[in-house]
Amino acid sequence: MSNEAKYLRLLADNKTTIVVHLNGGEEFRGYIEYYDKRFIRLTRRGQPNLFIFKHDIKYLYEESNLPERQTA
Repeated sequence: MSNEAKYLRLLADNKTTIVVHLNGGEEFRGYIEYYDKRFIRLTRRGQPNLFIFKHDIKYLYEESNLPERQTA
């Protein structure tokens, strides 16, 4: 199993909320319910689920890893 597959499995098993940025600039939040070699299924609250092809993903990250915003 590749490192990518291990990481996606961890995210899916824990239902970790992630943010997915696509090559076209779109951004989606949800958790990975299913994945395979070509795409992920992103489950979202109150919105339709998405099947996103991996080649369309620019990057993704765990929402809990967002940097704290500083207020002046």
